[in-house]
Amino acid sequence: MPALNVEFSDRELEDLRQIAKERGTSMKALVREAAAADIARHRALQEGAEAFRRFFSAHADEFAAAFPEDEQPTKGEGRVG
Repeated sequence: MPALNVEFSDRELEDLRQIAKERGTSMKALVREAAAADIARHRALQEGAEAFRRFFSAHADEFAAAFPEDEQPTKGEGRVG
């Protein structure tokens, strides 16, 4: 399995030791779980953003009708002032 060396400050390392001890786990497991949780969160955010883009695209006309002030003017519709 590939590995990664990660550097921590003395304070961070001591905090990790304390947290691992409190949780009854190893520092390696603690850091791996934190990284895995962040990866899962990142994937979920990406999937949520993609679902929103699909929903918004599918309902673009409805959004445009409901929020006409948010629509960008088309070419030739600029304000005269």
